[in-house]
Parts: sequence; C-alpha cells; structure tokens
Amino acid sequence: MPDRSPTAYDVTLCGEELRTALALHDITLPSLRADLPSFAGTYAPPAGLVALGSCNTATARALAAALRKTAAG
Repeated sequence: MPDRSPTAYDVTLCGEELRTALALHDITLPSLRADLPSFAGTYAPPAGLVALGSCNTATARALAAALRKTAAG
C-alpha cells in the first residue's frame, strides 16, 4: 500500500492555502506554519500538522465571524 502521509512540503502548501484564504477576510495568523516536530512522532502515519499559532482577541473574533458568515451562507 502506498504511503499517503503528508510531507513537510504538503503541509507547508496547506498552510499557505489557509493563509491565502484567511487573507480574503483580512485575517492574518503570523505564526501559521508547518509543525515540523509532528513528523518526528513514533506513531504511524506521521501527523503532518499545521500550527495555527497564537492570535490576539481581535483576530480570534474576526476568524469566528468569518466562519459564522461562511457557515450561514
């Protein structure tokens, strides 16, 4: 069976897609990045996580509003 685990490149591209989509709503998550330590785990398959990082309350509220608007649309 082929290995379908995401590579660091795949996760980086995913993060960039998310960054671009958030920018459409004027939302910036400065710490958005591939979480490279998630590839070092001993579990299979490697997680390949996207770290969203921290944000201030204004950004969190803007993100919540954008999600609510999209869900209602």
